[in-house]
Amino acid sequence: MPSLMWELDAIARCATQYRTEMLAPLGLKSCHASYLLHICTDPGISQEQLARRIFFNKSSVARQLAVLEESGFIRRIPSESDRRVICLYPTEKAQQALPQISQVLWDWEKLVTQDLAQGEQAAILGVLTRIKARAAHRVQQE
Repeated sequence: MPSLMWELDAIARCATQYRTEMLAPLGLKSCHASYLLHICTDPGISQEQLARRIFFNKSSVARQLAVLEESGFIRRIPSESDRRVICLYPTEKAQQALPQISQVLWDWEKLVTQDLAQGEQAAILGVLTRIKARAAHRVQQE
């Protein structure tokens, strides 16, 4: 019997497949989109801050950042004030890929919401925002 979480999980898996296919020509995987969006919009963000924002554990984030660094999308630089903190910076390659990444994300959203009225989209977004806030609060308590 389907539930809200089952449906959300299925939508997320479909989105992952779509993004992976569409980002492949850039040499990126689905998860890299959120990493690069945050790094490009907040250069100097720490690995730990990024992990908290995208709700992934630090070891998973570190592995994906290594891939992005090896691929030339980011630079990891120790903080000058605390050498234990690693700050993340986008490269020119990341900045150039950003419009394509944003377009892929926008195209997916248009595709899955094309038959929804503006009011329906706004209502769904409002409900999902509240659910995400509750989920994030629960996760951050751990």
